[in-house]
Amino acid sequence: QVQLVESGGGLVQAGGSLRLSCAASGRTFRSYVMGWFRQAPGKEREFVAAISRSGSTTYYGDSVKGRFTVSRENAKNTVYLQMNSLKPEDTAVYFCAAGPYTNYDPSSYNYWGQGTQVTVSS
Repeated sequence: QVQLVESGGGLVQAGGSLRLSCAASGRTFRSYVMGWFRQAPGKEREFVAAISRSGSTTYYGDSVKGRFTVSRENAKNTVYLQMNSLKPEDTAVYFCAAGPYTNYDPSSYNYWGQGTQVTVSS
């Protein structure tokens, strides 16, 4: 069992930056692939980024490539999402998730945080 808690969301102007954190409970954090997803009102949950168990491999959705960076610190049971050059269309609730393998499909992830709101003003 893994419990995930996101933090770091907020209101930022277009072009600004935010760093999201996701703290995990339990001793098995390093055994999970970690993903970030987002969901805007009226839209489906969208894949943002994922990172392998060791942190050596990362994956990004097309809409965030070159702007967002995912990283993890297994010693701290934490995964991060650095978001730069933010755009109004990045506005959404951002969720972190833990799963057994890397996948763009949210249904493949077993554990989810409660989400943190990111709002980008124009």
